[in-house]
Amino acid sequence: MEEAFKKKAVPVDVPNVRPNEYFAKYVFTREKMYKYLPIDVYNKLVDVIDNGAPLDRAIADEVANGMRRWASELGVTHYSHWFQPLTDGTAEKHDAFVEHDGKGGIMEEFSGKLLVQQEPDASSFPNGGIRNTFEARGYSAWDPSSPVFVVGDTLCIPTVFIAYTGESLDYKAPLLKSLSAVSRAAVDVCRYFNIDAKKVVAYLGVEQEYFLVDEGLYAARPDLLLTGRTLMGHEASKNQQLEDHYLGAIPERVAAFMKELEMRALEFGIPVKTLHNEVAPNQFELAPIYEECNLAVDHNMLLMSLMKTVARKHGFRVLLHEKPFKGVNGSGKHNNWSLGTDTGVMLMSPGKTAEENLRFITFIVNTLMAVWKYDGLLKASIMSATNAHRLGGHEAPPVIISSFLGAQLTQVLDAFEESESDEILLLKGKKGMKLDIPQIPELFIDNTDRNRTSPFAFTGNRFEFRAVGAEANCASAMIALNSAVASQLVEFKRDVDVLIGEGEQKMSAIVKVIRRYIKECKAIRFDGNGYSEEWKAEAERRGLDCESSCPLIFDNYLKDSVVGMFESVGVMTRAELEARNEVKWEMYTKKIQIEARVLGDLAMNHIIPVVTEYQTRLVDNVIKIRQLFVGEKGDMMTAENVKLVEEISERMKFISERVSALVEARKEANRIDSEREKAVAYHDRIAPMLEEIRYQIDKLELIVDNEMWPLPKYRELLFMR
Repeated sequence: MEEAFKKKAVPVDVPNVRPNEYFAKYVFTREKMYKYLPIDVYNKLVDVIDNGAPLDRAIADEVANGMRRWASELGVTHYSHWFQPLTDGTAEKHDAFVEHDGKGGIMEEFSGKLLVQQEPDASSFPNGGIRNTFEARGYSAWDPSSPVFVVGDTLCIPTVFIAYTGESLDYKAPLLKSLSAVSRAAVDVCRYFNIDAKKVVAYLGVEQEYFLVDEGLYAARPDLLLTGRTLMGHEASKNQQLEDHYLGAIPERVAAFMKELEMRALEFGIPVKTLHNEVAPNQFELAPIYEECNLAVDHNMLLMSLMKTVARKHGFRVLLHEKPFKGVNGSGKHNNWSLGTDTGVMLMSPGKTAEENLRFITFIVNTLMAVWKYDGLLKASIMSATNAHRLGGHEAPPVIISSFLGAQLTQVLDAFEESESDEILLLKGKKGMKLDIPQIPELFIDNTDRNRTSPFAFTGNRFEFRAVGAEANCASAMIALNSAVASQLVEFKRDVDVLIGEGEQKMSAIVKVIRRYIKECKAIRFDGNGYSEEWKAEAERRGLDCESSCPLIFDNYLKDSVVGMFESVGVMTRAELEARNEVKWEMYTKKIQIEARVLGDLAMNHIIPVVTEYQTRLVDNVIKIRQLFVGEKGDMMTAENVKLVEEISERMKFISERVSALVEARKEANRIDSEREKAVAYHDRIAPMLEEIRYQIDKLELIVDNEMWPLPKYRELLFMR
């Protein structure tokens, strides 16, 4: 089976040159801006990028002309506004650098008007009812803070995407607003600590997990092709139980893929650094150096496209579904998030003085307060039909949001809470550990351990939001987190200023407010095993959001407190949030609907016919043996096959009846007008049927002749040679 489906990889030559020789080769970097733009235009554009100055349309023509000249030298003939609609993917419409020359011919031209603004059809993307077919106008607008880049023959221009009526229809617009909001709020708090900052930057490092499967085997699995995951398949006798794949030697084919992917990513200015085997067979990870959050999101979206393109050149398909294989680890996108000032101060890092440590504790505790207040929102920001399969098992964080701090920081906050003085307990830096091995030097131990069951863990100088799914646009999680933290910092400043207005000294006021916050948000802190049943009961007792139904989790976006928070920091309006929830419910329904259709087709048109044929062979065998050995001996010799025939009949009967019931359940659910109620029906009634049907098929896989089974099995998909 495996050799019949396998597609041979095409050898790919990767130039053996140093990374700095081709880094950002296809990006319009500042160095290239300086070369291709007049100096006054360059200075104005840098001011826009660095300081958020309004873009002067008067310079747009000069910028567009410089971009076109640079791109033309790379053989570029087209341009495209590159944006991120509510599909978790990207979108682009390509136009040529072609205009009439007024003399019956054409000329190459790219104006500032075309650079700054375009008009995609807004009704053809998910929009939650904001745009209809008869009112389809929408706009894409250039985001100068994310550099343009070249893919093939096209100049790609990162943009926001908004409706004609002004609402955002993408991820980038609210992300930029959330980054601006958290910057304003954090700068105000920084001034308490005499930090001369004009801007606070949210940094993000996105660890991307993924699976690789042989392209030939992938093509023979309609479920992988159409849904991104295996809807059936009994786990292999060996999977990840020996823990031998994690950080193991990278297979030769995969190493070649990784090498080219790394080179291509660096050419696009994506600072990839870490590549390794992950826990599950055929699972791998790629991680970049930290970047500004908006740029990191753009780079991750581009990286996912690159992974798919490069993989096919090597005879692979990339699987970004959070749980493509049952029984082994799923894939996440760990979002490492921190804040830093334009003066170089990292706000999530402890300092050497009491004031520096008070600043550190201030931002840590305010982040914890934001997570405590909006734990349901953060959960909703990472929830999807696909990520729901991953959360809560095989090292994935549980569906309950909590924050791990580690023993040392927990000790600091507990001491802070209990103390009656204004003294700050210093957080120790890395400590030394000596081993009784002469040739091994002293090791330096971090001030926190790690907890893989924590969805939101402090890891030394940042928080790691581990619950984000592998195929998601991580802007969703960052919009929620940045907005919540911005709102909380605004409240913190208000609380401190009240005390100062009542005559309290500044530092004393900060300490009193922080001490109160530590007590208030204590429920969100949990350093134990997030998988345990005891934690689920304890989390509910603490008042944390323990809902596990994906459609109901989305309700968190429409809570009055959440809507008020988003509106107060200027990120999204109630109308935008309501529209996005309509999209979320609709997307959930459609994904389960597609899976149900695919599973029904596979069950009735692939599995049942093959199983019936195998059963017929067993029956023929029974008949022939009993003809040869008449009586009790023949009955004894065929007893096992008769049992198999009976078991197969029972399982096929169950599958056939359940597939019919599945079709009727879909029809009934599809008649529901409310997108929310329809999604709930698909979650409560239809999704469980998929698992019931799968269970029976997986049992049949162990019975039917291996040569007859119509689909590649897990042992073939997960172990490449």
